[in-house]
Amino acid sequence: MKTSKDGVITHMCSGRTDSKDEDSVSENSAAADKNGLAGGVACLSATNNGNIIQKRPPTVTKKRIDVLKWNGWGYNDSQFLMKNDMAYFSGRRYPIGDMHLPFLVQWAKDSVKFDPKNNIPSRTLPSPDEYPKPIIQSGVLESIKSTGIEYSLDGVDRLVRAHGQTLEDIYMLRNGPMPRIPDLVVWPVCHEQVEKLVELASEHNFVIVPYGGGTSVSGAVTTPQHESRTIVALDTSQMNRILWVDKENLTICCEAGMIGQDLERALHEQGLTTGHEPDSYEFSSVGGWVATRASGMKKNTYGNIEDLLVQAKMVSPQGTLVKGLSHVPRSSIGPDFNHVILGSEGTLGVITEVVLKVRPLPPCRKYGSIVFPDFESGVKFMREVAKQRIQPSSIRLVDNEQFQFGLALRAAPTMFGAVMDHIKRSYLTVFKGFRWNSIAVTTLLFEGTKEDVAAQERKIYTTAEQFKGVAAGEKNGERGYTLTFVIAYLRDFAIEHFIIAESFETSVPWDKTLMLCRNVKHCINEECKALGIEHPLVSCRVTQTYDIGCCVYFYFAFNWLGKSEPVQAFERIEEAARDMIIACGGSLSHHHGVGKIRARWYPSQVSALGVELYKATKQRLDPANIFATGNLLTPKL
Repeated sequence: MKTSKDGVITHMCSGRTDSKDEDSVSENSAAADKNGLAGGVACLSATNNGNIIQKRPPTVTKKRIDVLKWNGWGYNDSQFLMKNDMAYFSGRRYPIGDMHLPFLVQWAKDSVKFDPKNNIPSRTLPSPDEYPKPIIQSGVLESIKSTGIEYSLDGVDRLVRAHGQTLEDIYMLRNGPMPRIPDLVVWPVCHEQVEKLVELASEHNFVIVPYGGGTSVSGAVTTPQHESRTIVALDTSQMNRILWVDKENLTICCEAGMIGQDLERALHEQGLTTGHEPDSYEFSSVGGWVATRASGMKKNTYGNIEDLLVQAKMVSPQGTLVKGLSHVPRSSIGPDFNHVILGSEGTLGVITEVVLKVRPLPPCRKYGSIVFPDFESGVKFMREVAKQRIQPSSIRLVDNEQFQFGLALRAAPTMFGAVMDHIKRSYLTVFKGFRWNSIAVTTLLFEGTKEDVAAQERKIYTTAEQFKGVAAGEKNGERGYTLTFVIAYLRDFAIEHFIIAESFETSVPWDKTLMLCRNVKHCINEECKALGIEHPLVSCRVTQTYDIGCCVYFYFAFNWLGKSEPVQAFERIEEAARDMIIACGGSLSHHHGVGKIRARWYPSQVSALGVELYKATKQRLDPANIFATGNLLTPKL
């Protein structure tokens, strides 16, 4: 550890230990040896003015299944299930945790003909002899052993790093058959160890697939199925330190494996925040944010990842790519090589360290919500807010289908609560003339000083009145914001009851937004008719606003009881919807990236010359295709 100046504290990577951590180092090493692993190394935490910040255990550990589901989304103790003929959400990590949800089942019955009696439980964790035998080329294992870097050949370790969170990934895990999975998992602990691994990959011609939080919904971390070489999953989870904090210039440097909520927790203890809060931030990694060009719910105040990024360091087979020698606010020195790393999706190298902008924690945080008579009025309001540039930290608009779904995720109200709900509904429908089946709702999050928040509220609510918007209170706004982190758990519950449920996103210019939403919904319904699927559910929300357009999320579900190959049916429907999105002027992706599942559209999005430029970059940085992830461009088989 060294201190370069007041407020800037760094760690030396070499050895990654200090006297205070010697016991934990020896304990980790002993545990590693016992499990047939090599080179366990302890992790240090960021420091401030020479004092080590208390280190909490990271969210994502080496043994992921101790904390996270092996066959679905999120924490092991958190899930939707049936209890006493009623939907229930387990655990206490979320606002609806340990709570019966009396309205959810009826909503699902009405929407997608859900029947709780129709159940298809997941298979159990495979036994040791069910995993594909690892393909280990001559000299690979010996060379990795020689580095002292921790590794594993264990089937479970390999399986949980074989996939992300696409529908195909999760359906495969729950129902089989077992696909190609990584042959080996390695856990480097710093940049220098990654350099060693990439050098060995070039020497022995094995494949490296970088693996961070595992939250990808584009197939980006799914194991390439037609690769005959040894595939090594390079798990960055042990590269989880804040290396330095510069409070004067409001920048930090952290390792790429740090998980979003761990980073924010550590920064909050120092009165700082990145403000980057994607829906996946509980489990996604900093390196993954950069590799996919991520966006967060509070980008209006803090920016998207490209706005937050000062510098990224990436190890390629031809060396380390890094922009600049100093962290200046802006420079005019030719093409920005950060943008070679941003969006590279593991195809060019491994991101190891990232310098990000941070901000002081806002002294005031306040939620809000607004009800509009219909989705079109809400979109017009969102457009006006963007035009005036008065967006609060977060502003999101849901259509009526999602509004009704949100109502279904409520606990049983008290008698007083039921009376108040009736009064509110009567006010909207009787006095304001709103139709309950067309209402749309905007949720708001304001951050800043108390005075700034108050001024923003006045502007927002005054603007909403121009579009017949009615303020609906802080509680509804907070509930809508926090439930974002719960929605992902529904997909696994749905699969268990023969319901396919997924989401996809795009960005679109303002003048095409309503047309795109209408056309995509129509397209999905027509495709479902062609497949004999009855009662599909399609909804959308506007989640991000910009000067020239917005991000639109689509949520889609259908009942596949009695149908075969549900994943293939969904993929056909999603492909048709993606074609419609592009035909209506939307983007291939706003923040999920391309991965494998959208690779066939990539050439049309970047032009033939753009494809050749990317290929030339790939050839220069990775001529032997060590990073053969299959992302961005569909590989030739």
